[in-house]
Amino acid sequence: MTQSTKVINQQRRKGARLLHRFRADWMLYAMLIPGLVYVILFHYIPMYGVTYAFREFSAVKGLGDWVGLSVFQKLFAKNAFQRAFSNNILISVLKLVFGFPFPIILSLMINEIRSSKAKKLVQTAVVLPNFISWFIITGLMFALFNVTSGAIPGIIRRLNPEATIVNITSDKNSIRALVVASYVWQAAGMGTVVYLAAITGIDEQLYEAAMIDGAGKWKQMWHITLASLRPTIIVLFIFRVGGVMNAGFDQIYAMSNPLVISKIDIIDTYVYRIGIEQAKFSEATAAGLAKSVIGLALVLTTNFIAKKVDPDSGIM
Repeated sequence: MTQSTKVINQQRRKGARLLHRFRADWMLYAMLIPGLVYVILFHYIPMYGVTYAFREFSAVKGLGDWVGLSVFQKLFAKNAFQRAFSNNILISVLKLVFGFPFPIILSLMINEIRSSKAKKLVQTAVVLPNFISWFIITGLMFALFNVTSGAIPGIIRRLNPEATIVNITSDKNSIRALVVASYVWQAAGMGTVVYLAAITGIDEQLYEAAMIDGAGKWKQMWHITLASLRPTIIVLFIFRVGGVMNAGFDQIYAMSNPLVISKIDIIDTYVYRIGIEQAKFSEATAAGLAKSVIGLALVLTTNFIAKKVDPDSGIM
């Protein structure tokens, strides 16, 4: 039997095995169809739109000639884009610094609650804000901090009638802090779900052995709980860094107003303005593509560093 005949027979056997598996588990494969259709329709087919970043576009004439990187050069030279880019980086980094460790701390605190009913109540309370629309949250903040009729200014006036009250939802100096604080409050609860699920998988015998050796709660938390959570933390950190360019369109769009737009305008809101409102599709596509490329580079870099620090960590 020649080598080519052996290869052909091996391929036939592989094909027969695949066909047998498909026939045996066809219902499981059928369940993949909706997901595949979604990915193809909304992730692969729209990839053709990336060409807008390298071609001239007119609302009247449509797509024109290829212009190379001239759209990117024009985009990066604009002060509005530079402002949106710097705001995007700053807000994303602040959200990462304050928002990433908070669910870890919160999950450790919830895990120490001994009453199962109280634990479920607290976990439900911290998760619920994740399901509230940013437009509703923004409306609540406007109602709370309104200078004339807000609850917070009313309390301040009762405590100090001569106090100078500023509406922080319209103040340039405090709007970024409000954006980060509201994001931490809204998103922290969903992060605790992942960490609490990982904590429940830790072997209880480790804690019993630590107690026998005289380890207190702090040492158990540091050397057992956090050590066991390290792979989960690293993987989630890689995903979070990869999405660092996504500063939160819904939140920023809902909280934006002419008084603070210069401090919280980000790439996504900039793309919305020039793409949807001004029909500058080439520049909008170039801005979105630049953001995606930076995000990909951050994911690969973070994953590479994580693999160097801990070979068992990382996603690739």
